[in-house]
Amino acid sequence: MTEQKLFAGHAVRRIRRANGLTQTAMAEALAVSPSYLNLIERNQRPLTAAILLRLAERFDFDARSLTGATPGGGVEALRRRLADPLFADLNLDKLQLEDWIAAAPDAAEAFARAFDRLSGAGPAQEADAIAAVRSEIERWRNHFADLDAQAEALADELRLANADLYGAIAERLRVKHQLSIRILPVDVLPDRLKRLDLHARQLQLSELLDPASRTFAAASELATLEARAEIDGLVKGANFAERASERFYRRHLTSYFAAALMMPYARFLRACEGTGYDIELLQRRFGAGFEQVAHRLTTLQRVGARGLPFFMLRIDRAGQSSKRYAGASASPLVESDARCPLWRLHTAFDRPGQLVKDLVELEDGGRWFTIARTVQPQAGREGGIRAEFAVGLGIDASLAAPLAAARGRDLATGEATPIGLGCRACTRPDCPQRSAPPAGRVLVFNERERGLTPFVWAGE
Repeated sequence: MTEQKLFAGHAVRRIRRANGLTQTAMAEALAVSPSYLNLIERNQRPLTAAILLRLAERFDFDARSLTGATPGGGVEALRRRLADPLFADLNLDKLQLEDWIAAAPDAAEAFARAFDRLSGAGPAQEADAIAAVRSEIERWRNHFADLDAQAEALADELRLANADLYGAIAERLRVKHQLSIRILPVDVLPDRLKRLDLHARQLQLSELLDPASRTFAAASELATLEARAEIDGLVKGANFAERASERFYRRHLTSYFAAALMMPYARFLRACEGTGYDIELLQRRFGAGFEQVAHRLTTLQRVGARGLPFFMLRIDRAGQSSKRYAGASASPLVESDARCPLWRLHTAFDRPGQLVKDLVELEDGGRWFTIARTVQPQAGREGGIRAEFAVGLGIDASLAAPLAAARGRDLATGEATPIGLGCRACTRPDCPQRSAPPAGRVLVFNERERGLTPFVWAGE
């Protein structure tokens, strides 16, 4: 698959204006013609690697910011906001939005922030620290190439020493870092799953952890010791305003490295393609849990060796999400804080441990194939509270044909569950499951009739 072209005219224009340069002066510094620079700033020409290099050499900036600061989150994110019923009478197409971002990037960003704040959706409603971390993860599309490469090299090295990954990690911790692993009974660690005792030079793990979780915990500790420089660089580059964001982000990157160590990129991608992305087979082959495999599937974006673009959600019975990664999917099902109760993701709780498959269709005609399963992060003591979540994976239905879970299904024209992005954003009429009218619509009342839903609105 070819690498996606980089259109970042708004960022180039911002760099030029920050340095007080005219287009002619900046074009001379970059060894291009003023007309070509004008096309770049208007997003009619992509940035080439040579121009990126010249920008980095001549101006003091982080080249990654060109891909991470798209106003309003980019065209697709603006289109999702403009799909609100409030703008139903406006005919705004993709070309107009591209022109808007190119001509007035700060205005587009201001609109996005105001809409998110006033509509009660988006990052403004999340805890600030978590929202900042999620934004940074999505900026990288949840793929950190340097961490993947280092984890893959380390995994190959460990395999030479011991075919059992857990044993190989334990030996490396003991020999190279003077840390031993000790499994402790739940009575000794009643409220902890993992504890690092530096005085005793022990990584103490609870007996409640299953084998996959023990390996992951050991791999995470190895990540803090051997990938510290790479993780520190990524955290520093994120330039968070809050200390809490840095710690959340560091935790995510540490877990990312641990998963990459358990499921090395090239071997994992070959296994995915060879099995039709069969999650249960992948679990057995790599000694990982369902949630670990699901998360790993959202990270397969290596240049020249890309996997399918999955998104992942983890929700509780109340529908609250505790994890969500869009990866490269650009799915609105991840961006929305609200979810449709008709989506069978929610029914996974009624079938513990079983795969629940669904083909859903949004109001814009977009189809997504999803699979879900319940997970329990760890075992619990008899009589205690045991956490339970539903982990959902999804992919654009047009790309889902290679999946073992989708075999025999007509993904293009077959029956699909009609869903929306939550009742307030959905304008499907006569939905018996509707719990609220769509935002921005005038309600109509007819005392002589009663439909499937108590809500009828003008223009229905």
